[in-house]
Amino acid sequence: MPCESSILHEIGRRPASGSQLAPATRQILPTTAVSRYNGIVPKTSPETKHAQLVARAADWLRYSCGCGIVLSEQYCVTGEVPDVIGWKASCQSVLVECKVSRSDFLADASKSFRLHPEEGLGSKRLYMAPAGMIAPEELPKHWGLLECKGREVQLVVKPGKVDLRSHTGLMKEMNLLLASLRRVEVRIEPQTITEFLKWKNRMAEYNGGSLPEGIAVPEEEQNSYLVW
Repeated sequence: MPCESSILHEIGRRPASGSQLAPATRQILPTTAVSRYNGIVPKTSPETKHAQLVARAADWLRYSCGCGIVLSEQYCVTGEVPDVIGWKASCQSVLVECKVSRSDFLADASKSFRLHPEEGLGSKRLYMAPAGMIAPEELPKHWGLLECKGREVQLVVKPGKVDLRSHTGLMKEMNLLLASLRRVEVRIEPQTITEFLKWKNRMAEYNGGSLPEGIAVPEEEQNSYLVW
């Protein structure tokens, strides 16, 4: 004798009068395709996109532009917070401002140090943006343009040969560097920066007067800032 569950199942499968299926077996198909991709993969926020551009700009300054010192998004009392700025051996500074949207790029033009370029940072200045977002003719005078396409960074417009940094800008850069050094000192306290820089001397003393193999003496370090 069939059980109650099998009887109910058979009733649910049995068609009603006419050719229509019973409600128990009628299928309701979606009218449009349903994709789970947008629900699974989070969208990249503007903040994340900007951070990615900043990281690429820092790498470009360090490995393609020859900057030995690179700072990103560091604040000082001057009010200007450069996205990325680096210094070459000649003490020439290179500023890169990263923009992820048209509105961000257009808003940058209204800042005081853009309205008065002589007050800004950077001997050379460039924008970095996704490919095609900024037209070369929209650039401020003597500015360059870096474009990101996938993982590639391309120098589309070279910055002008004019040194855009004034004496005021130089003093602001010194303030930025001093502020950054002070942040380092706070993080290594109670050790001072001088003591931190002399770690090789202490290692040599501990090692009987000589440094371990593979560690260069301070005089042989690759430091372009020690050569004028």
